[in-house]
Amino acid sequence: MRQILAAPLTAEAFAPFGEVLEAGGDFRLINEGLCRRHHDRARLDFGPEGRAGISVFDAEPRALPYSFDLVERHPEGSQAFIPMTAAPFLVIVAADTASRPLAFLTNGAQGINLHRGTWHGVLTPLSAPGLFAVVDRIGATPNLEEHRYAEPWTVLAP
Repeated sequence: MRQILAAPLTAEAFAPFGEVLEAGGDFRLINEGLCRRHHDRARLDFGPEGRAGISVFDAEPRALPYSFDLVERHPEGSQAFIPMTAAPFLVIVAADTASRPLAFLTNGAQGINLHRGTWHGVLTPLSAPGLFAVVDRIGATPNLEEHRYAEPWTVLAP
């Protein structure tokens, strides 16, 4: 069995694949000083033929250890997952389909934005409800490629 040890999600470790969306670092006060705006946290990329769309995903929760053999990517645009509840979720990414995937655990107050073309696992909440706002490309051309590994990977808790 091929195993991956999940690591905590950090901006530095995730940088090759996208951005971590969280309320940390620099901010400016807005709304009469009652709100911290952590500005421009992700580069949204929808290509020349696409537009931004916001969808709501309702995913079934999974548990660790978690086995998978499917990854996907969106060659025409970035994809952001923003949890609508304060619960951790699992993020799986890979540099390419020949590389060993990486697994990250969010801290319950983080979302992610995947760069255009990044191989990633399916949405994997670790508790119910699995509600996410998803910002991604809407367009007429196909924007999904899938790859199945010949042998599954199993993600273990840290």
